[in-house]
Amino acid sequence: MAASEELFDIQARLATIPHEPGCYLMRDRRGRIIYIGKAKDLKNRVRNYFQVHGDPRPFVRRLPRILGDIETIITASEKEALILENTLIKAHKPRYNVLLKDDKSFLSLRIDRNQRWPRVEVIRSKGSGKARPGQRQFGPYSSAHALRQTLQVLNKHFMLRTCPDHVLHNRSRPCLQYQIKRCPGPCVLPVDRERYEQDVNQTVMFLEGRGDELVERLRSKMEHASEALEFELAARYRDQIRAIEKVLERQVAVGHREVDRDAFGFYRQGDRLTFQILFIRRGRLEGAQSFSYTDQEFPDEELFSSFLNLYYNAGNHVPNEVLLPITLDPAEVAAFEELLGELAGHKVYVQTPQRGAKRALIETAQTNARHSFEEEHAREERARDLLEKLQARLKLKNLPRRIECYDISNLQGTQVVGSLVSFVEGEPAKNEYRHYKMRLVQGQDDFASMHEMLTRRLRKVADGDDEGPDLIVVDGGKGQLGQATAVLEDLGLHHIDVVSLAKSRVDDVGFDDPEVTRSPERVFLPGRKNPVVLRQNSAELYLLQRLRDEAHDFAIGFHKQLRRKATLRSSLDDIPGIGPKTKRALLRHFGSLTKIKAASLAALQDVEGVGPSTARAIFDVFHPPGSRPDTPNSVE
Repeated sequence: MAASEELFDIQARLATIPHEPGCYLMRDRRGRIIYIGKAKDLKNRVRNYFQVHGDPRPFVRRLPRILGDIETIITASEKEALILENTLIKAHKPRYNVLLKDDKSFLSLRIDRNQRWPRVEVIRSKGSGKARPGQRQFGPYSSAHALRQTLQVLNKHFMLRTCPDHVLHNRSRPCLQYQIKRCPGPCVLPVDRERYEQDVNQTVMFLEGRGDELVERLRSKMEHASEALEFELAARYRDQIRAIEKVLERQVAVGHREVDRDAFGFYRQGDRLTFQILFIRRGRLEGAQSFSYTDQEFPDEELFSSFLNLYYNAGNHVPNEVLLPITLDPAEVAAFEELLGELAGHKVYVQTPQRGAKRALIETAQTNARHSFEEEHAREERARDLLEKLQARLKLKNLPRRIECYDISNLQGTQVVGSLVSFVEGEPAKNEYRHYKMRLVQGQDDFASMHEMLTRRLRKVADGDDEGPDLIVVDGGKGQLGQATAVLEDLGLHHIDVVSLAKSRVDDVGFDDPEVTRSPERVFLPGRKNPVVLRQNSAELYLLQRLRDEAHDFAIGFHKQLRRKATLRSSLDDIPGIGPKTKRALLRHFGSLTKIKAASLAALQDVEGVGPSTARAIFDVFHPPGSRPDTPNSVE
């Protein structure tokens, strides 16, 4: 939609919106979706934003000036509107919606019973929320530290394999885990399947929070093993009991009913808000998680409803009860209960308790939400103080809230790649990292490569398609800085600051300031001969070094990935019948190209999706006739 100078005719649009359930999409005057909501009655919900004595918030008063259009999508029910809202928000990521970011917030554990020897895997749970048949997911864990603690207990006391499938299938002797009695060695040794299945069941009970029941079972097994004079087995059960009891001591009992609950808290100041979730599993408080947002001006009920929808559809565990601090519309609660019940496979109750133990949980969650809000605010204040110091020291036009750093990596002029890393408010924004393969530059020319990468990135900023940075940092000296400055001039982006960061060299001469030659880092500014020397061990210098090192590592990682792909392509892509799917199957099965080359014909035929003719083609490429001895493994 083209930008328009005329104000959006709200009343004309309201006249066409139906009294039906569905979703509404607000677009700005450039056609970008800025908010997505749902309603059981679209006309009433949208009209509420524009009533004379309606919503008093500043954002709602600005709507007539920024709106370009309102689209509606009718659904058959409010439940379908919930599903559609979740899909649309994930697809469009509107500015004024709460969004769940793909980071460590969603670490979970999974056990796949479809495997011959199941193991505990770390996953990032997202998607529909439904595990495949035979799989169990546990979590989410509030932090990587909490997950590592759980894994440490499991790996030490429950005797399940820890190696991935491609390692399991290709070992010739047991690993260290077997030697220290933490794995029975199913990779190469005959293991009792029934005993292993018991270990899997005990692991599941532990992860489900059924610690008391598991302790009783293990205590009985310990006594039987002791009576049968199997003292080593009895000692193992004893160690398991002690580990579980230690975990149970750290958990707080918050109720007599052994049901799973999620208790939500909520704290808000203006457009800043924090959600808090307490995870209660089988009557015990096992952990908590907070989510903080800014620039959120829509009503509490709308934000909470949208957050719940996104959170549980991201694949997180759906408990028996969901406790909320605010009251939602009864029809919306019924739709949520139906949707969550389908995700969980059991009845789910969404409640807003007013008294008793459940209300006490909500109040605890509310207190934690306020505390998380204040901690987040304090972190932001520290970050702002750091950015203000950097702005003053480098004499920048802008407060560098969004910084982008660029680096070039190559190997003797081959596989030249570039990297872009972005820091927002002093912290990495990894979803905004980008890789670039050079399209125009041939050979090793770091200056030209930097110019091409910056031009491709910043042209989108100049066209208004992407949000631009406040500060650009390039890895290098005056040459790289000159390229960046030229690109900004060519595109008319005079408002963006740019600096370059370079390490000092032994042959640094010609600078007026003798302190420059003593500094391990130099910051070059446009139009200035001598670089700026930031105080060593200062927070400002550390931030720039983090940026440069992150960009360098990101570029090198991409460069190595391209080299691996090139090596694999040269070996497999010219073989008839080998496509991307077969390559992935071979790598999953064998683990490396070296093992694929060394594999026998029989081993190649064991790979899922590789038929006899394809296996023969692969084998003949790596073992040409006349260069291989006849072996018992050869299959004609």
